[in-house]
Amino acid sequence: MNGFMCGRYTLAYEDWSFMLEYFGLAADSFFLPPRYNIAPGQMVPAVISDGKRRRIGLLKWGLIPHWAKDPKIANQTINARSETLLQRPAYQSLIQRKRCLLPADGFYEWKKNQHGKQPMRIVLTDRPVFAFAGLYDSWLSPSGEKVSTCTVITTGANELMAPIHHRMPVILNKESEAVWLDPDVRNTDQLLSLLQPYPHQAMRAYRVPAFVGSVKNDGPECIQELA
Repeated sequence: MNGFMCGRYTLAYEDWSFMLEYFGLAADSFFLPPRYNIAPGQMVPAVISDGKRRRIGLLKWGLIPHWAKDPKIANQTINARSETLLQRPAYQSLIQRKRCLLPADGFYEWKKNQHGKQPMRIVLTDRPVFAFAGLYDSWLSPSGEKVSTCTVITTGANELMAPIHHRMPVILNKESEAVWLDPDVRNTDQLLSLLQPYPHQAMRAYRVPAFVGSVKNDGPECIQELA
């Protein structure tokens, strides 16, 4: 595992009609098979809005800023720290106009113990699907190919996460999702105020098998709870 937070997540929830309805999307607009081990560099579903309607599509996880010379920058931009968004050239212009929701139903983090590292899956107890706050951008490769990419915003750990890792992805509540997607909202202070740790009382962490560490493994056994 890399040192990022968050570096792996899941979207294994199988009721797509419910999920599309949850995110305010047309019922037949999209379908993906369940994903149990989503990793950086892969294509991930993202929701954006033009103010009139929401759309869902695939973005590559690992942000390549539109001005980048080298696409390898994506290895360093799978996460964006909420505290330094305005200081980082890759993100500072995106918060005004290129915000997205990244649907998920859980994420992984590795907890250190006396035997090494134990993978944990973290889920919400108050709803089956949710969204990370994300930013996106489009980059034109030297050959003229348009590459659309994204990053997951992170914040400090809450009480549940602190013993596992010092950071966590920003998970938005329903109200904040609408504000984050609204292109008419340009007030940076208002937007940054949304990027808080999710309430720990509404989260649960459980141990999962070590083979989730390999991105080649992407089956239901990845989310199996260990006794």
